[in-house]
This record gives sequence, C-alpha cells and structure tokens, in this order.
Amino acid sequence: MLKKWTAVLAACAALLSAGPAAAEKYDFDQGVDVKPIVERIQAEVAKDRAATWTIMVFVNAKNNLEKYGMLDVNEMEKIGSTDKVKIAVELGRIRGYDASDGDWKGQRRLIVQKDADMSKIASPILQDIPKGDMGDWRHLVEFVAWAKEKAPAQKYMLVVWNHGSGWDKQPGRDVTTLGISYDDETGNHISTVDLGQALAAMGKLDVFASDACLMQMAEVAYQIKDYAEFVVASEETEPGDGYTYDDMLGPLAGNPGQSAQSLAALTAKAYTAHYASMGQGATQSSIRSASLSALASKLSAWADAVMAAGEDAMVKSAKSATQDFYYSDNKDLVDFVLRINAGTQNAALKAQGEELVKFLKEQVIAANAVTGSNYAGANGLAVYLPNYSYNGNYDKLAWAGTWAKFAKWASALR
Repeated sequence: MLKKWTAVLAACAALLSAGPAAAEKYDFDQGVDVKPIVERIQAEVAKDRAATWTIMVFVNAKNNLEKYGMLDVNEMEKIGSTDKVKIAVELGRIRGYDASDGDWKGQRRLIVQKDADMSKIASPILQDIPKGDMGDWRHLVEFVAWAKEKAPAQKYMLVVWNHGSGWDKQPGRDVTTLGISYDDETGNHISTVDLGQALAAMGKLDVFASDACLMQMAEVAYQIKDYAEFVVASEETEPGDGYTYDDMLGPLAGNPGQSAQSLAALTAKAYTAHYASMGQGATQSSIRSASLSALASKLSAWADAVMAAGEDAMVKSAKSATQDFYYSDNKDLVDFVLRINAGTQNAALKAQGEELVKFLKEQVIAANAVTGSNYAGANGLAVYLPNYSYNGNYDKLAWAGTWAKFAKWASALR
C-alpha cells in the first residue's frame, strides 16, 4: 500500500510541477486503481517537458562535399538548440578534401549549441565514432535512435545530407541501384530500397528531407510513404552548399509550434529563397505522403488510358518537351500530364488528365518553391520517363507496379 501511494505522490509532484491546469484533470479516489493514472500522468509530463521539434541531420561529408558539411554545421550553430527546438547531428569527415577545424577524421555526434564562430564547430562532442559506415542504412537507424534518446521531442524531422541521384545510379559509380548518402571511405551508399527499410526501422517521422540532388521523385517518396508524413527534396541538382540551415532553423526557433506541413514548406521556401537572392535557379518541394497511394491508383489508370489512346506520336512529342532535370530521364510529372492534355483529341483522356493534375497540385504537392526561368515546368514531383532504354533495376522499387509498364512502353516510342 505504501509503495502504491508513494508512486501516486511522486506522480502528483511531477504533475504539479507541470502546472495546475494539468492537475485538475485527475481525481485520486482511494478506490481507483492508480497505476494507469500514474502512467498517463507520467507520459503527459514527459511530453510536456520534451522539445516540440528535434531536427536530426545526418551529415555524410565523407566525400568531396566535406567543406560544405563543416559550413552547414556552423550554420546550425548560428541558431543552436533551444528548449523547444533541438538540433541533433552526426557529422562524418574523410581525408583529402578539407583541413579546417583541426582536420579531424571519423564521425562525431552532437546536440548543436549556439555559437557565432563560423571557423570552428564548438558544440560538445557527445559521441566519437572513429570508424563507421554512413553508407549503411542501419547506421542511419542507429543515429536516429541516438538522437531521439538524447533529444526527445513531440515531433521529428530527419535530414539526410550528401550526394543524391533520385532512385537511379550516379554515373561513374560501381553500384546498381542508387539513392543517397555515399561514404567514399567504405564505398557504400543507401539505395532507395534501403531508405525504405531504414525509415521502417526507425519509426514514423513527421518530416523527411533530402539535402541532396535529384531526390524529389515519385519513386523515392513512394518507397517511404508509410514512414514520413511529409517528404521534402529537390527535383533538380542542388549546389554544393545545399540547405542554408540558419535560414531554415531561425524561423522554426522563433515559432516552434509549427506543424509538420508548415515546417516542410518552410524548408523548401528557405532553400530556394537563398539561391534566388544569388540569382541562381533552384527547386525544392514538399510532398504529402498520405496522398501517394491514391496517386498511384489514379496515375496507373491514366497511363493505361494514354497507351490505349493510340496517339503515340503525340506522347513522344510531349515526353521530349516535358521539363527535365540533370538526368534527362527525370521528368516533371505535372508538366508531362499537362502536355498530353494539350496534345490529345481524346475528350475522355483529357478529362482524366485534368482530374489527375488537380489531384497532384491540391493533394500530393503540399508546397513547391521554384526559382529560375529554366524551371518553369517544375511543379514539385519528378518521375522516371526514359528517353530511350529502360533500366531494369527500376523493377525493384515499390513504385514500379504503378509506372514500369508505361515507362517501358514510352521508352520504345520512336
């Protein structure tokens, strides 16, 4: 009995420290089993004391982007963690590219603290990893677990920082299926399929972002749709400097109560605004994951209707004119559908296309931030649409059931 009431008193003390408004919700009657009440109180107190957001940034600078990794962590330190917004980082370095800040090597995990010195990372080192593989999806899962333990929050955003090439392989690299996070020390990377495994293992995120090239593709977003509420990335390549973290984190620190949708949009807009100020074209968008299953169904039906329409020449012309990106096989999906609509004489197909574009713009693409005249047709989501030959590695993707048949057919049009 004494043990029971000790637990109740401890919970009451914690509850009172959380505030009188919370305490008013509970009535500790002696005839009630107090265990579930205590557990509920303790959970609420823990939630109240946790940060609102933890931003987890996996900075794999173990490649030729090393100097930009150092710069970006220093940008994070310009804002620093607060009681409501925590910034958790794993930063990896490699020999041969950058000698700043003592030229240390390996990987370090930090909870970023505020500091104005852009030449040195001042945040305390909480974990030193002399040898680790940042191209292994399981290591990414370990980092997220560490970050959640050290900086618990009500909501989580994960940013994977590195080279990227959408679902496909980066030229010159001896790998078969590509995605993101190349570790030049181990020769490993996280493929699109691996990324899905990683997010499944780490628990659902509110926002997943790729600070990397070419990652805002239907193929990538669909692979992780069940594990992140919003997916932020670029249809096009990113400059080496990537995100400007103080521009993104500053507004969040000033308004930590932002929703996942709001933070995803802020991330996209802060990125393109920075490059617009430099007169440089850029793309970044946010995708609403909950709409991707419905998109797959609508797009598959539309693709079947296009193939059945018998307007091969029109489809070939539309494909050639569609907004593409660094890889010409990456096409903007909305732009492609709009061009089919403009070229077809089939009224039913046109109506189906209009409905599909409306769904993409209103339900799938939550925010699209674009700057530069070269990207007039960039609407926020790219898709694989090969100009000539079809890459059989595509069949490994969860999205392949939606689009592979059409991609193969369109690649054969001559």
